[in-house]
Amino acid sequence: MTDTIWLIRKTLLNTFRNYKNVLMYIVLPILGIVLSMLINGGAGDAALKIGIVNQDGDEAVTRDAALFVSGLAHMEATETSEAEASELVASGKLDAAVIFPQGFADGLKKGEPEAVRIAAVKDSQVAPYVTMYLNPYVGNLASIGQAASGDDAAFDALYAGYREADFRYEASEVEDLATDYSTANRSMGYLIVFMMFSAISLSGIMIKERENRTYYRIQSTPVSARAYVISNVIVNIVMLMIQSAVTLLVMVWLFKIDTGIPLWQMLVYLLLFALVAVSLSLVIVAFSSSSMFANTLQSTLIIPTCLLAGCMFPIELMPETFHLIADFLPQHWLLDAFGKLQQGEGIAGIVRNLSTLLAFALTLTLIAIYKFGRNKDTRSYY
Repeated sequence: MTDTIWLIRKTLLNTFRNYKNVLMYIVLPILGIVLSMLINGGAGDAALKIGIVNQDGDEAVTRDAALFVSGLAHMEATETSEAEASELVASGKLDAAVIFPQGFADGLKKGEPEAVRIAAVKDSQVAPYVTMYLNPYVGNLASIGQAASGDDAAFDALYAGYREADFRYEASEVEDLATDYSTANRSMGYLIVFMMFSAISLSGIMIKERENRTYYRIQSTPVSARAYVISNVIVNIVMLMIQSAVTLLVMVWLFKIDTGIPLWQMLVYLLLFALVAVSLSLVIVAFSSSSMFANTLQSTLIIPTCLLAGCMFPIELMPETFHLIADFLPQHWLLDAFGKLQQGEGIAGIVRNLSTLLAFALTLTLIAIYKFGRNKDTRSYY
């Protein structure tokens, strides 16, 4: 036990002597949070720019309908002509144009209004948003027209009563947490990448110490090879948990990002992933004959798998085939667990995720132990 504690202390001191290690373990994950905030910075509420085209002249009903559209939440409306509106929509200066056709008011009074046209770019979400509010409004006026049976005076009287009706309602604003959740998920994705690189960097100390003969000098003392490996694993897990804790605290307390998940739960799940990362790092050490080969192997494994797992950008943006590949990657199961918890699922909803992470950790550990015992370059650790 004393030997293990001495080795842990030695590894920690050697690690933090190099400022580059502090940069990797602490600073880079925080920069990942900043990058996530910048990426999601424009995801908040933005005003939609709408052009109003009134081809029905000075009809009061049509003007009121145009005012209704202008008054919708997050809407900036300007009056324009149809030709100009089409040009502005095509150039992106307008998100959409709402066109009230000639005869719109007359049609309403008869209960058969002319269709309001909405010009927008293909697959734009602006048109459905405007239609969702405008259709019920026009439907109400059409009902008044049907009740008036084509009598303009009756319609005007009913419409005046409709406008002056004392409707009472209470409105409350619900906080939109989508941006915070997205930022938190991206930050966790970047943290996963740095955790994997950090784990391999710390385990790589064993390769470097074998190359510079430090390991063999340690073996000339009463320190056992098993204590040497165990001390490295302990340091690795402790460092990854410090890295995770600092990142979470900075994200929640400094940047005020709502993760939607209690911090202690996130830390527990990150500890589980830390076991996976350390196990993978031991596999890489077991299969590596030199530091150069280990560096090549880690780059080959970490970057592509993190991309496919959705650490860099949402997996929903990738083709369905990549979703199937992600099911075989531990990073995906951790991010998927966070996503489920943010959607309100309890622990029971992520049992499969946690079990899969444990299975990855156990499998990788067994592979590392087997390879350590069979490889001539690494079996001296045991």
